[in-house]
Amino acid sequence: MTEVNVINIKNPFQDQKPGTSGLRKSTLRFQEEHYLEIFIQAILNSIKDLHGSTLVVGGDGRYGNISAIKKIIQICVAHQVGKLIIPKNGLLSTPATSHLIRKEGAIGGIILSASHNPGGIEGDFGVKLNISNGGPAPESITSQIYQCSQSLKSYKISKIKTPDLDEVGVFSFGQTSVEIIDGLKDYSNLMESIFDLDQISDFLKKDFSLIFDAMNAVTGPYAKNIFVEKMGLADNCVMNGIPLEDFGGLHPDPNLTYASKLADLLLVQKSYSFGAACDGDGDRNMILGQGCFVNPSDSLAVITANTNCVPGYKGGIAGVARSMPTSSAVDFVASALNIPCFETPTGWKFFGNLLDSNLISICGEESFGTGSNHVREKDGLWAVLYWLQILAVKNCSVSELIQNHWKQYGRNYYSRHDYEAIPSPIANQIFNNLSSFLPSLIGNKFAGNLVKGADNFSYIDPVDQSTSKNQGLRIILEDNSRVILRLSGTGTKGSTLRLYFEKFAGSEQNLHLNPQVALKSLIDDLDHLLNIRKLTKMEKPTVIT
Repeated sequence: MTEVNVINIKNPFQDQKPGTSGLRKSTLRFQEEHYLEIFIQAILNSIKDLHGSTLVVGGDGRYGNISAIKKIIQICVAHQVGKLIIPKNGLLSTPATSHLIRKEGAIGGIILSASHNPGGIEGDFGVKLNISNGGPAPESITSQIYQCSQSLKSYKISKIKTPDLDEVGVFSFGQTSVEIIDGLKDYSNLMESIFDLDQISDFLKKDFSLIFDAMNAVTGPYAKNIFVEKMGLADNCVMNGIPLEDFGGLHPDPNLTYASKLADLLLVQKSYSFGAACDGDGDRNMILGQGCFVNPSDSLAVITANTNCVPGYKGGIAGVARSMPTSSAVDFVASALNIPCFETPTGWKFFGNLLDSNLISICGEESFGTGSNHVREKDGLWAVLYWLQILAVKNCSVSELIQNHWKQYGRNYYSRHDYEAIPSPIANQIFNNLSSFLPSLIGNKFAGNLVKGADNFSYIDPVDQSTSKNQGLRIILEDNSRVILRLSGTGTKGSTLRLYFEKFAGSEQNLHLNPQVALKSLIDDLDHLLNIRKLTKMEKPTVIT
């Protein structure tokens, strides 16, 4: 009989506001006594039929990952969870977790990651729950978790000695079985079922060079397994391939600012034909060609337009979905393919109902996230392989592919400006100022065009009819140009103000301007309207993509 202790505590969550996707705080906060444990207790309390069920547990390898998994094992044993599936060394990407939940018929999975946020003792840590379909828990469950976390005064934990996570094996603790598995195998097999890895390998070996930046995060071992072991490429095609607790001091967010060394190799030195990067937990991606950056919104459009190149989608797709701030480039592709295109709020959970109901097959967000019905999360390596498969079939460069796409569908000039870690009162002031201006903007000129619409985006789910309000402020002009403003909740220091700018150019117009030049009137007029630079005391955004 496994000894179980009930630990009485002073609740550490009583003064915290409820979240919507998971708990993301500083690593130091998670190191506080009982902090992680009480949140795990709240998660287990929210899961129905927990007794005897299967849970998947893994993380991105950041500081605290192993110790957190061991505490979760002890708590799950105390609650008589039937089976825990844990990857070797605790390393499991978010898309791989989603796949494993679905493959094993698990009731859910606990993912330990702060996604693209920095790691290490001075960085961030996070915990989120994915449900039985493999996707993020919906708001009805996350709200329940937070309400529970704020009222709990105790948690249950067993006194077992947890197994080391460096060897594959099965361990029994009372009514709980702990299975340590090879975390790479199932995901790699899934990729082989979707893509023709031999065709991609042959293409890459014919003077088409690849460099992949794992940013010292979780995708390093996956990339080496696929590109080196399965495709036979040189080991040095993966840079920063060893997962480190602090990501080697890197900020594991795959964009032109934080993956600057990769960007320099492709855009300045032009040393490689193709470059890509993934974030901390492996769900985001950035695609680069020689002298060519692919905007994530364009990436979604190109992926949707070329499903016939990929074995896993040869039969066609049911539809496509994009988050509201994502450019409408994919809308033109969907119209040409005569398939539905859904516009959802930001957050991968909003794609879940559409995927489960087979209303869509592919989906994406402008924040470097793309995915499909193969899992219920965005998937960075999947997107990288998808691009390589298209290039192998068409035998062309990234630049040629994207320019041919614009010639066929037109170009949506698009950019996102992030003002990171600004004081929350300032961010709220800017947001509230625009919210108050919205009604008066309609019918007036903005950036040389009349404003035909201005609102705070709302969404009615076509499957369950649930409504999500206040999803982002929009200004829509007569030429269908758009300006969008959102406050991001993914940081732990201050607030991030996200500004989005979009302007369409038809296939006969100039398709080769710098996006910042093409969008200048929108950018300048929004700053003039809201005094963003003056209020933030920042001459330019932290990140421009």
